[in-house]
Amino acid sequence: MQQPSAERIGQVFDAMAVHYDRQMGFFERVLFGGCRAWATSRASGEVLEIAVGTGLNLPHYPAQTTILGIDLSAGMLDLARARVAALGLGDRVELRQGDVQALDAPDASRDTVVSTFTFCTIPDPAAAAREAHRVLRPGGRFVLVEHGRSSRRGLRAGMRLVERLTIRFGADHLTRDPVGYLLDAGFLVDEVHRAKAGIVYRVLARKP
Repeated sequence: MQQPSAERIGQVFDAMAVHYDRQMGFFERVLFGGCRAWATSRASGEVLEIAVGTGLNLPHYPAQTTILGIDLSAGMLDLARARVAALGLGDRVELRQGDVQALDAPDASRDTVVSTFTFCTIPDPAAAAREAHRVLRPGGRFVLVEHGRSSRRGLRAGMRLVERLTIRFGADHLTRDPVGYLLDAGFLVDEVHRAKAGIVYRVLARKP
């Protein structure tokens, strides 16, 4: 099936922005509980969050971090900016519209890159992984939370069956394995934790 373009994905998330937090709240209760706190607790220094969305991670970052959040969707960023203002985070958080496959950030300029539930929708996740590697300083950390193909054969087959619909209507790939993209980009993968029949990935990687 044809991969949606970045422009199309931006439109999809513009349309779902107003409902996104409620929808994600359901999935976080069922599948992803604690994932955002886990990811952000492993961030330090100057942080780049790719596909920051409505800013659901922003309240969880350690107080000593500064965050640059990038997202394709203007609608999602509007909600993220409202969240930043409500929480009084304007001195620590900058939000920009942009494409995480071609980041507007200098080489070796960030200590941590955070990605939560993004590799499932990025048109070219290999390009996003390479960009994350480029902007990290040597020794910098990539913290990733994602859903992917189940480790159980029957469930994996069911995910493949419905994936054509999730890609078409939500730009959401259900069966991608994010770890391979990080390895191919040159990261050293230090930790991979999988839960909920292997669907939930928590990954720590670093730039040599």
